[in-house]
Amino acid sequence: MAGAIVTIGEILVEIMAVEKGNGFLAPQPLIGPFASGAPAIFIDQVGRLGHPAAIVSAVGDDDFGRLNLARLREDGVDVSAVAIHPGAATGSAFVRYRPDGARDFVFNIRDSASGRIDLDSEALAVLAQAGHLHFTGSSLGIPAILGIAERAVDIVKSRGGTVSFDPNVRKELLGDPGFRRALEAVMAATDILLPSGDELHLIAGVEDEAEAVRSLLARGVAEIVLKRGAGGASHFDRTGRTDAPGFVVEEIDPTGAGDCFGATYLVCRRQGMPVAEALRYANAAGARTVTVKGPMEGTSGFAVLDAFIATTKGAGA
Repeated sequence: MAGAIVTIGEILVEIMAVEKGNGFLAPQPLIGPFASGAPAIFIDQVGRLGHPAAIVSAVGDDDFGRLNLARLREDGVDVSAVAIHPGAATGSAFVRYRPDGARDFVFNIRDSASGRIDLDSEALAVLAQAGHLHFTGSSLGIPAILGIAERAVDIVKSRGGTVSFDPNVRKELLGDPGFRRALEAVMAATDILLPSGDELHLIAGVEDEAEAVRSLLARGVAEIVLKRGAGGASHFDRTGRTDAPGFVVEEIDPTGAGDCFGATYLVCRRQGMPVAEALRYANAAGARTVTVKGPMEGTSGFAVLDAFIATTKGAGA
């Protein structure tokens, strides 16, 4: 478990529509701001589990930035490598649920302070202590991160560290040459891949699940952990496959579930847990997250997860 888990990417606030509907074309009630951003949710969960955690990011000198930094510090995350830019606003996402459960978003990420993320002296100091580096696909869509991802990977790998990647890829980004280069650089260094559903096929370029797994393992990925939502998760490596059922819960807000899953799986494995036990905790973390409104409000430590597992029906029960 030597070395911190470090992530690089956006920090933002999420503001949610109270009423279901399509988009934001008329005034309506909103709630928030909630601390958010896929890398921020991920690293907050790492901190809540008691593992050394740090994030390289940027926020504005505003209340949205202060809200996020206070939350991350409170949950045990090192935010020394989060730059504060007085001339830029903290990122934001406005979210509204459609009647069918899908969501509409209005993002301000690229033009926010997150667009100024850089490997300054504080970021380099954090990476020098990292044992593991995590990326999300949403972050690779930020031009500033495209230029530093490969360098950060080299720093961590040169120390014997490992890399994980949660694709979280929007198909429209795949046509961006810069995004594709960053994706290929991160994938070339990825030890643990954490896709959800069709992302496995999107990354592998193969429709058949078994063939996609074989292709990615042949490229050098050591572990693939396929998130199946309510269906649980499957782990693949060169020795075989392990499946773990999900938990039966009422979904309130799915934002952040995959990030909490991935963070929990990584912490458990770095603590020496076997795959099956790590999957059980990761499934519990993802399931509990969807029962709470707000992207970071469902992060939880081991005591909370143990209680959740003890009192929540499993899909295989």
